Amino acid sequence: MSKRSKACEISQKVKEKVWNRDNHKCIYCGKWVPISCANAHFIKRSQGGLGIEENVVTFCLECHYQEDHGQNTKLYEEHMENYLKSIYGAKWNKEKLIYKKY
Repeated sequence: MSKRSKACEISQKVKEKVWNRDNHKCIYCGKWVPISCANAHFIKRSQGGLGIEENVVTFCLECHYQEDHGQNTKLYEEHMENYLKSIYGAKWNKEKLIYKKY
C-alpha cells in the first residue's frame, strides 16, 4: 500500500471517534447508523483527503450514496463543511486535510 493510500484510509480508531462525535447519526438526515457509516470524507480520497477526524463525517448509506454520485453534492458539501467548522472552529483548515508528499 502506498503512503498516500495509507494516509487516506480511515482507521477503525478514527471511525469510532467520528461515530461517537456524530452521536451515532447521519449528520445530514439524522438517521441512526452503525459505526461502519462513519466513513464519508469531506475532501475525497481521490483528491488526497486524509482519513482523519477533521475530514470524516458519518452519513447514512442513502446520503453517502447521493453525495458520492452527484445528487445534491453541493448541499452535502456545504453541510459537511459547516458541520466540521462548528466542531473544530478556527483551527479547521481545508489545506490540512489533504495528503502532501513533501
